[in-house]
Amino acid sequence: MTNTKKTPESQDSHQSSRESRDSRESHTPQKSRRPKPMEVLREARAQLAELTGMTAESVSSFEQTEEGWALEVEVLELERVPDTMSLMASYQVELDAEGQLTGYRRVRRYERGRADARGSR
Repeated sequence: MTNTKKTPESQDSHQSSRESRDSRESHTPQKSRRPKPMEVLREARAQLAELTGMTAESVSSFEQTEEGWALEVEVLELERVPDTMSLMASYQVELDAEGQLTGYRRVRRYERGRADARGSR
């Protein structure tokens, strides 16, 4: 049979360790927050550029989805002279709720100086 009676010293150390634990828990990072739209835009461009090695020039479409975020990013694929002959591409980019890139794919490629024929009748 063990003695479970606490001495004043053991009670003090137990109290001190509980306070220390409570203090640590209050300083631990909380569950990640949902990023702001501008943070998502910046992070999506940076992540896509790092993965593809190409410059993300602009975001032409941006929406929040149930899973996170969906963007269409315009990328400079091949720089030419004059600049109007450079090859551009649109990439569909998907991010999770925290703003981390989960996938991307090229959806079209075009010359910078050409009008968009998509959707015209």
